[in-house]
Amino acid sequence: MCRHLAYLGPSEPLGSLLVAPPHSLYRQSWAPRRQRYGTVNADGFGVGWYAEGDPVPARYRRAGPIWADLSFADLARVVNSTAILAAVRDATLAGADAEAAAAPYASGPWLFSHNGAVKGWPGALAPLTAALPPADLLSMEARNDSAFVWALVLNRLRGGDEEGQALADTVLEVAEAAPGSRLNLLLTNGESIAATAWGDTLWYLQRPGTGTVVASEPYDDDPHWQEVPDRTLLAASRTDVLLTPLKEPSAEPLEEPST
Repeated sequence: MCRHLAYLGPSEPLGSLLVAPPHSLYRQSWAPRRQRYGTVNADGFGVGWYAEGDPVPARYRRAGPIWADLSFADLARVVNSTAILAAVRDATLAGADAEAAAAPYASGPWLFSHNGAVKGWPGALAPLTAALPPADLLSMEARNDSAFVWALVLNRLRGGDEEGQALADTVLEVAEAAPGSRLNLLLTNGESIAATAWGDTLWYLQRPGTGTVVASEPYDDDPHWQEVPDRTLLAASRTDVLLTPLKEPSAEPLEEPST
């Protein structure tokens, strides 16, 4: 599984969000407080951020634990951004993809992370390969469930879906094909955040003047943190957060009343 975080707001050093808080993402790599599956997130990490005037984010990713990377401390201290997405990883299955398997994944203006696991991977999602252009399958960054889920999301984004719709439709499609999957997805384009709570924890912090944080768990004990209910789509800007319930794929539609 993993822990992840996205931020939109005033320009901040990466470290003020990812390292400095008492229960930061950095600390969650070895001591998460609310992680339901797995205990240590030491199978890679990554952070993506946006520079002023450039819509295409930069990324820094590594295959090992975040605490073992001495260069990250310097990077986090001096790099500032108004939009960030970062994750620490606990691999579901061992693989050879190294840092390519570490979130965030990226394409164009988007950064993406998946906290969870696809039940029955890879066989359960084999039928969904037909929905993807062959070039998308061949260009996947890694050979794991998160990279495939990202390919499904990206295909919808390139088809014109807005971010929240792309996440919601992908979650429902994957959940129907692989019941029991955990599909907490996190996506940003540098101007908005979309996320799903589906099988694991998700929280947000939003206060005037301080921006918006969406995270697997709170990085401090600020009482303004709000937990997102399971089976929910979150859409956020720098000033607002909107929550929309997601229905189970098997939910039967309500019958129209007879007249």
